[in-house]
Amino acid sequence: MDITEFSWPEKVFITGIDTDAGKSYATGHLANLINSTGGNAITMKMVQTGNDGYSEDIAVHREIMGMELAEADKKSLTAPEIFTYPCSPELAARIDGREIDLNKITSASEALLNEYSTVLIEGAGGLMVPLKGQYLTIDYIRENKLPAILVTNGKLGSISHTLLALYALKKYGINLIGVIYNTYFDYDKIIAEDTRNYIRRWLQTHFEDAFFLEM
Repeated sequence: MDITEFSWPEKVFITGIDTDAGKSYATGHLANLINSTGGNAITMKMVQTGNDGYSEDIAVHREIMGMELAEADKKSLTAPEIFTYPCSPELAARIDGREIDLNKITSASEALLNEYSTVLIEGAGGLMVPLKGQYLTIDYIRENKLPAILVTNGKLGSISHTLLALYALKKYGINLIGVIYNTYFDYDKIIAEDTRNYIRRWLQTHFEDAFFLEM
């Protein structure tokens, strides 16, 4: 698939195989790619933890995109829920003494569509990260019918983590539109090359319509 000719949905959820998969960098680079090929994309952080009053992940996105903070950033539309402790959203909300407002997150993403044609929504951690009690990130993705992109890498163990995530997406009936392979962690070239080839073959067999993109 030629990614430059891809027809982007209004909303895309960017998830990862774990917390340090490289979602923020992949999200920023993907927004750059969309905008450089005639699109109009903005990024959003669903829930930011470990910050106070701002989202460090949004700052990373904007740096990669080569732009200052947008008006939507200043209005907190791109980071509607921010918690101070660096942990799961569910725990961070309990520590800060307030609940995550899922309606606020959805409303913010809808408001962004008034100005942008594509909203890339970066999650916090992986698919099974808890948001409220036993309500998980993957539940939010399914309930809101969001197509997903999975970010992975070539670290030892990532094949298993990737296949587990792909299995969960299929089990939940979530549309996987692509996998982004983050080359930053290609420390062991033998493992990394095998990992990317294995994942690529797996997609061809089980998700033939999904793209595979290296960043």
